[in-house]
Amino acid sequence: MKKLVVVSAGLSVPSSTRLLADRLAAAVEDRAPVSVRVVELRDLAVEIAHNFTNGFPGRALAAALEAVTEADGLIVVTPVFSASYSGLFKSFFDVLEKDALVGKPVLVAATGGSARHSLVLDHALRPLFSYLRAVVAPTGVYAASEDWGAEGLPERIERAAGELAGLMGAGSLREGPDAPVTVPAPSAPEPRGSLAGPAGSVAEPAGALPQPAAAKSAAGAAHGDGTPAGNGRGATVSHGFRVVPFEEQLAALRG
Repeated sequence: MKKLVVVSAGLSVPSSTRLLADRLAAAVEDRAPVSVRVVELRDLAVEIAHNFTNGFPGRALAAALEAVTEADGLIVVTPVFSASYSGLFKSFFDVLEKDALVGKPVLVAATGGSARHSLVLDHALRPLFSYLRAVVAPTGVYAASEDWGAEGLPERIERAAGELAGLMGAGSLREGPDAPVTVPAPSAPEPRGSLAGPAGSVAEPAGALPQPAAAKSAAGAAHGDGTPAGNGRGATVSHGFRVVPFEEQLAALRG
């Protein structure tokens, strides 16, 4: 069973941030067999601060960091503070090991008092987790105060949950921080064949426009070295291409 960890940075009780986190987790559970663990950052605030000053996580913080590191997918939800994620939210991921999220599917979400802050998903959250080399689900979910109970939010939750469930079901993209990336070699182009046609003739190159029969007869024969036969005004052959002067083509069409 896949492990889904929900990181909620809500501060109040009850919290709209936690409410959104729970709805997203329930929507993922409806689509995939997952075990859900919720990490409430409000309960870890003191240990996060101590980790910055002494370099060691407390017991509860260490357990939360381990759960995030071992998860098969994450849902991260933050309230909007000063048009960005909260300091508590950022501090938690600052004390996380730098390679802990490499290749890990992450669904980003946020709550705020106004729809004007919805761009926080793209200008703050998505760049943060892209920097941490996580795989961010295409759809992020922002819930303003007026979104609760209104149309649109349930559809966004369902779409985002489906994307995360798909990413988690595809298997881990993570083979280790130093794993090489294998790029398949390009396939060899199919041979186009020889430009040589029947004895004494030259085949038309691929994609060439068909020439009228009169224009072809007016072109004359060419020597093997590509120089035109006769007085030099006929067609020339170079690298398999027949070049017919325009006036001869025009005369052939009129005739």
